[in-house]
Amino acid sequence: MQDFQLSNKFIINKSDLSHHDLLKYLDTIKSKSVDYSDIYFQYSKNEFWSLEDGVVKNGSFSIDQGVGLRSISGEQTAFTYSDDISNSSIKAAVQAIKSMESNGNSAAYQIPKNKQSSQKYTQNDPIESINNLEKIKILESIDSIAKSISPLVTRVSASLASSFDVVLIQNHFGKLVEDIRPLVRLSVSVIVESKKRREQGSSGGGGRYNLTYFDNHLISKYAKEAVDNALINLEAEASPAGSMTVVLGSGWPGILLHEAIGHGLEGDFNRKGTSAFSNKMGQQVASKGITIVDDGTIKDRRGSLNYDDEGNETKNTTLIEDGKLVGYIQDAQNAKLMNMNLTGNGRRESYAHLPMPRMTNTYMLNGNHSKEEIITSVKNGLYASNFGGGQVDITSGKFVFSASEAYLIKDGRISHPVKGATIIGNGPDILKQVSMVGNDMSLDSGVGTCGKDGQSVPVGVGQPTLKIDNIVVGGTN
Repeated sequence: MQDFQLSNKFIINKSDLSHHDLLKYLDTIKSKSVDYSDIYFQYSKNEFWSLEDGVVKNGSFSIDQGVGLRSISGEQTAFTYSDDISNSSIKAAVQAIKSMESNGNSAAYQIPKNKQSSQKYTQNDPIESINNLEKIKILESIDSIAKSISPLVTRVSASLASSFDVVLIQNHFGKLVEDIRPLVRLSVSVIVESKKRREQGSSGGGGRYNLTYFDNHLISKYAKEAVDNALINLEAEASPAGSMTVVLGSGWPGILLHEAIGHGLEGDFNRKGTSAFSNKMGQQVASKGITIVDDGTIKDRRGSLNYDDEGNETKNTTLIEDGKLVGYIQDAQNAKLMNMNLTGNGRRESYAHLPMPRMTNTYMLNGNHSKEEIITSVKNGLYASNFGGGQVDITSGKFVFSASEAYLIKDGRISHPVKGATIIGNGPDILKQVSMVGNDMSLDSGVGTCGKDGQSVPVGVGQPTLKIDNIVVGGTN
């Protein structure tokens, strides 16, 4: 595949393809009934190590490669994929694609010209960045450090995941794009026990780095955070229930923003009118002072990409500005059907999946208040500094999230920890209940994975400390 001018790390064994072949196949698909078509190649290496009970019990390595071929006509999409990258398999795919009959207008699609931008992350293979003994040492260090912090630690689990993807995208306008995507993640979980009570804590991080990113400082930090989280929950009392003021911490609590609000701003839901934000462009949907962006351009971040999975450059897209809805997250198809600009958010899990509008790094910008000022303003309420899982209904915007670390606020001071707190509300409503926005915006440590329609992709979240005046908290006290 020398005609593709690809990195030799993109391995296609005995491939008989050339760049000319791809253009020929896409030209075959072109017709008055086809708006857009593309071919997506992917080569992927994945490695995973895990430790339990002081022993590395699992180590796995896999290589996958394949090609997906897509054709769009209006709202209809034809798609086929194969793990056989050859002229014969792509020729068969083209015949399957051509069986779709509908009406389209190929002139309607946007053809953005990508700039020659700098790389947002390393192009090196993280799996090869350190040897296997060094990878095992990282996990063993997590285990020994966590157990040294407290005698109450009874179990430590840790995992180290690395992936290296090379993608090649050719569309029927003739544009050819290559992207090389490394990704690493270190996860830690501990269990502590005392007086017949058992609690769990977790931590971790990562991004588009080599494995050398996990130095001794970060390893110690993750271990301490996991143990501290577990010990805090060990002393926690049952959370009260009812409507109250809630302060959300900075960083990872932005996962609530991602789920309850971000998905509702994705183009497909709004084109179909199934989002709580449908038909509200230009309207005040949040309190003044709230600005939310989706930014796929941040260096080394887990959710960042040089190009999305349709070959378009990622962008920093403002979604809500000073409380007004000003933008949606768009892929090529939904941008065209909604007559809106592309935002570089067409994402797919792999060559075997269709792209759709997905978030990259979604976060709220800073406000004017310090965290201390926000806490001091609350007479009685809840401070939620970390979150676990949750559920969201995109149509209504309703959500339920569990706080994995939370504290009562009494007379303007953070009091004792509580457990079992759940935050219950509605995404559009919660935006209007925010009365104070902090100046301490931070992004998560690099652990986010977003699911949609059965596809998972890496994402980032973030926010400053937020004060929400009235929200329902579920608890057991």
